[in-house]
Formats: sequence, structure tokens, C-alpha cells
Amino acid sequence: MVKAKKFILVKTSEDLPKPSDFKLVEEELPALKDNEFLVQAEFLSVDPYMRGYMPQIPINSTMVGTQVSRIIESKNPNFPVGKYVVGSFGWTTHTVATSKLTDEFGLELSLLPDIGNLPKSLGIGVLGMPGNTAYFGFLEICQPKAGETVVVTGAGGAVGSIVGQIAKIKGCNVIGIAGSDEKGKWLTQKLGFDHFINYKTQNVEEELKKLAPQGIDCYFDNVGGEVSTVIFNQMKIFGRVSICGYVSGYNDRTPQKVTTIHHAIIVKQLKVEGFIVSRWNDKISESISQNLEWIQQGKLKYRETVTEGFENTVNAFVDMLKGRNIGKAIVKV
Repeated sequence: MVKAKKFILVKTSEDLPKPSDFKLVEEELPALKDNEFLVQAEFLSVDPYMRGYMPQIPINSTMVGTQVSRIIESKNPNFPVGKYVVGSFGWTTHTVATSKLTDEFGLELSLLPDIGNLPKSLGIGVLGMPGNTAYFGFLEICQPKAGETVVVTGAGGAVGSIVGQIAKIKGCNVIGIAGSDEKGKWLTQKLGFDHFINYKTQNVEEELKKLAPQGIDCYFDNVGGEVSTVIFNQMKIFGRVSICGYVSGYNDRTPQKVTTIHHAIIVKQLKVEGFIVSRWNDKISESISQNLEWIQQGKLKYRETVTEGFENTVNAFVDMLKGRNIGKAIVKV
């Protein structure tokens, strides 16, 4: 019998999650039945959406999350031993699975596609949910055109860093906003962003006036809050805004009341649309194939912040929420 370690949620955090909100437990897994298979986690994903999802998780349930896992035992011919899968198994080391498993967004468990010599961890990064989110959320909603000015908040994270690079591929002028100069150097020197603003040390409103004096065409919003209010008010008429997340409010007991955004939406006649990536589940293969091609062509780069050890998953999660990661935050089990 195999024993699985897993983190269960024992308290719904009211602000920034703490180690005491989770408990590490062991569970003995049952023997496999027909069409089942046993997977062992190799890489766990920690993402901002998990914080917003926490209030919906029943107490004493496994914390949600996607992982890249290796099949170590199988009674399902379609999922043979040695293959890798990407699935929403949560924060656990081992899982008895079936092919019918779906994640929080309705996407079915799948075999990791052939990505050659690239790291398998990309299945939960640029070739997984974050990459799909960036690809569809930016291209489908913002519909960028060459020469336009694009602003991305949370630009140093897994989604924002990809959005900015796709915008450059499409011929746009890209301004990334994040919270450290180290991230800024990575964005401009390695990823090709045209400009960077450190929202912690610079005046975002004044910097945007300098960098985009004619206004902003497209805004990809990962953070919400006061920074987004500033950006909304500097949009061009008929600008487009893609709302991906609001990480600035995930840990706030009393979310900020933003009153000036609505005025900007009306007078600038903006197209503003929120989205969940599951909207495009029927064509996820398009995103994965295109992002993989761009990686192979050297047009799309990635970076991972890796935390070693399953027991450090909670710390990796909290560090990510504090913005300490550059690129995709993962846990190497």
C-alpha cells in the first residue's frame, strides 16, 4: 500500500495565509481498480488564483492545485507506467486517479504532450494553465494590433511575463509594472519589454504619462487596486482591458472600493472584460502548440522560481503571494 502525504486546509485565512491554516497529514491509498492509475507528484503549482479559491474549499479538504505527475502503477491502458500527466490533484504526493478527473476550471486530466528536452515543469507553467491564460486572455479579449501600447501589471509573474512577450511578438510597445527592480531588469533585458515601472518606488501615474503620452490601448490586469485605477484613467478612447485577477485584494478583509474606474470606462468608452481560462477549454491545444513553437523559436522565454521539498509548499505559496517569485512559482517534490 502507498501512503500519500497531503496538505489539508484547516482554516480559511482572513488575510495572508499562514502555515497554521494548513496541516500536513498522511493517507493510505487503496489498491487500484480497473481503469485507475497511481501517480507520484514531481512538480506542484502555486498560483494567485488559489488564494481567491480558498474560501470555497471545505475545511479538512486537500488544498487545490495542479501538478505534473509520473504514472508509477496503472490498470488503464491509456495511461501507461512511465508517462507524465498534468492534473488537478491538489497538494498531495500520490493520487489514485481516473481519466475523468477535471480541475477547478473544468479541464480534464491529460497526458503531458511531447515537449522534447524542455523541463516537464512547463506543463504547469508556460505550456499549462498560466500560458493558456496569457494566450487567450490577451489575444482574444484585447485583440492587439502592431504599434499599440500595452500595459501589463503583475508583469514579473507567470502570466504577466508571458502576456508581455506575446504583445512584443505581435509588434506592440509594452510597459510592464511589478514590484522590484530585479524583476524590471529581467523584463526589459531578457524578455524584451520596452519599459518597466516599479509601483513600489515610482509614481505610476507620472511614469505612464512619460512612457505613454498618447494613452494606453490595451491593459492586461492581474492585480486590481489603486494601480489599476490609475491605468484605467490613462486609457485611450475605445481601449480594451482584460481582467485576469485582482491579487491586491485577495488578502484584504475589506476589499478596496474603487469609484473612479467606472467614470473612465464610460467617458473613454472602454471594452472591459473579465475571464476564466476554461472559456477556451475546447481549443487549449492551440495555445500549447503556439507557445511551444514560440519557445522553440526563441521568441518566448520563461523563468521558474523553484522551492525544493513537498513540506515547503505552504512557504512557496505565501512567498508567491508576497511577490517574491520571478516567473512561475513551483514546488519540486
